[in-house]
Amino acid sequence: MQIKCEHCGTMADGSMTYCTECGARLPDAPQEQDGQRPANGQPRTIEELKQWYIAHNLPPEETTRFFIGRNIQERRAFGIYREDDGDIVVYKNKNNGQRAVRYKGPDEAFAVSELLSRLKEEINNQKAGQSSRSSGGNRSSHRKKASSSDYLLVAICAGFAIMCLLVVIFDKSPKTGYYRYGNRDYYYQGSDWYYYDDSYNTWYAAYGDLIPEINCDNDEQYEIYSFDHEGQSFEDSGYYYTGDSYSSDDYSWDSNDSWDSGSMDFDSDW
Repeated sequence: MQIKCEHCGTMADGSMTYCTECGARLPDAPQEQDGQRPANGQPRTIEELKQWYIAHNLPPEETTRFFIGRNIQERRAFGIYREDDGDIVVYKNKNNGQRAVRYKGPDEAFAVSELLSRLKEEINNQKAGQSSRSSGGNRSSHRKKASSSDYLLVAICAGFAIMCLLVVIFDKSPKTGYYRYGNRDYYYQGSDWYYYDDSYNTWYAAYGDLIPEINCDNDEQYEIYSFDHEGQSFEDSGYYYTGDSYSSDDYSWDSNDSWDSGSMDFDSDW
């Protein structure tokens, strides 16, 4: 169902909460409860991104250098904020004080996904750095304990291998890729569905009734295919990521670890 944005007059998909043209809330869009994230767990608004940040126990913004809803002018900062005209700005202030604008426009969901993607990447980098520092500092003690814990280590590895094998055997979740279901094009990535809107020639995250009821035990319900018609491929959308971009599904931060903002890259544009 198409609904009209009262702010700019654009016709939008009835499943969307915000107008893709001007970023205003659509009048007939389903209202979300305050403080809750959307069904697939991915924030789509600046306020939802703030809640995601808090829920994952991340250090203060002055420590991580990611400022949500704030237009920070000082150097060494990532951020997202809404301008007076309604446009959303995603930016990075580099070491030399220059600002690199990643996105400026009305699509709040896309803007949030851009900053969230960079934040998740930095969380992974920080965890990797923390792990390497810890392993380097405890190297000698690990050598001393190795001989007394070999059998335990082997048992743990064997148990983990068996668990992974069982997951592979019984996992019926879709594989990453394109799907055709109910005369609509879909893409499955991680644990989320996205659909292609022919009216706007772009991709949107699927929520609620738009999520296809695909059962991998019933091959007649869906078709795996290659995206072969005119329009934007999912790989060219702002939602797409590779395995290298999201190396971990656990983005919660251990308060006992220290965030090394001095190791962050503030020389490149993004």
